[in-house]
Amino acid sequence: MNDAQVEALVEAAEEGVEIDGLRIAQERSGYRFETPERTHEGLSGSELRTAAEESPWFVSNWHYWTHVVGGPESARHEYLRWVEGADDHAVPERYEALSTGLTREWGQLSITATLADDGVRRYDLRHVADGDRAEEDLETHVDPLDARRIATYDDDGRYRPLSTAPTLRTGWVYPDLDGRALVETVEFLYPATVENWNRERRGELDITHFRETAERQTGIYSIVEGLSVEELEAAAEACCVDSQCLKRRMWDEDEETPLDVPRGEEAFPCREPCSLLVTAARKFVTLGREETRSYEFELTPTEKEQIEGIIDAVADGRVGEIREADLNDGANRYRARYLRALRGGEHGLSNTPTYPEDHD
Repeated sequence: MNDAQVEALVEAAEEGVEIDGLRIAQERSGYRFETPERTHEGLSGSELRTAAEESPWFVSNWHYWTHVVGGPESARHEYLRWVEGADDHAVPERYEALSTGLTREWGQLSITATLADDGVRRYDLRHVADGDRAEEDLETHVDPLDARRIATYDDDGRYRPLSTAPTLRTGWVYPDLDGRALVETVEFLYPATVENWNRERRGELDITHFRETAERQTGIYSIVEGLSVEELEAAAEACCVDSQCLKRRMWDEDEETPLDVPRGEEAFPCREPCSLLVTAARKFVTLGREETRSYEFELTPTEKEQIEGIIDAVADGRVGEIREADLNDGANRYRARYLRALRGGEHGLSNTPTYPEDHD
């Protein structure tokens, strides 16, 4: 708190002040100054200044949210308050925590808010996996636009087609952001998540369900209308659960038909099927047009379970984690190569043709 903040508060007191337990009102007998710890009534202007000086955290907190952040109805204002739990914790408790750093997680982001001498918050933004790493060991950034490049590729250098996939690369830090730059950077990393989170909190999130999305598709994507509810649930389980996307799915088949698939646990909502889901749905519709056939394979029970394990490893993105020396894992590269050498053939698994009629 400084003298300028106190003078600003005294000036604002004529219209009334109410925020986070601080209340100031002008009454007939003078000013009423109230915090959870104390109440003063009938104060003159100079006495109001004195009362304010005796509650520096409340004055500093008021000044930050009204004069530095501003826009009490904005998504930025609400998000910054969420970061430090302003609606859940009293000012003294928050200021004690901010003095050493108060950390929240947003997807794979770790955000630590700290307190400058004038009460302005500064924010450290990094990957959750780098939470305990020293700043000098990380790639330091200042410009929010750099976040676009950070979000483009994963740790293995592979392109990330989905910005909210749990594959955000590690090794970077924004050590000293102000509130505006923090929200801008988060929105570059996870586009529209802050805005949609705020709309949901206000009861204003507009949800577009799958059937409505499908009806809007044209050209080669118009066939997604043919996806059955069972196929749509399989598609959502493939693409929209926490292991694949950090958004919390709010859309269903339509307004009356919920999908029997977990929605996700993250704070930010998914208001409509994304382009990746629509692209996948197009492929799934094509696959679904094939008629089933019966095939007979000669496999041992262990080999059957190995094939199932290989499917699981690929579906869960676990293949790269399997050590070459771990021959107990059915998805081990040498185990898989051995199975192919033993059970494969000119016509595939157990030498069984996919289309037997072509090999009569």
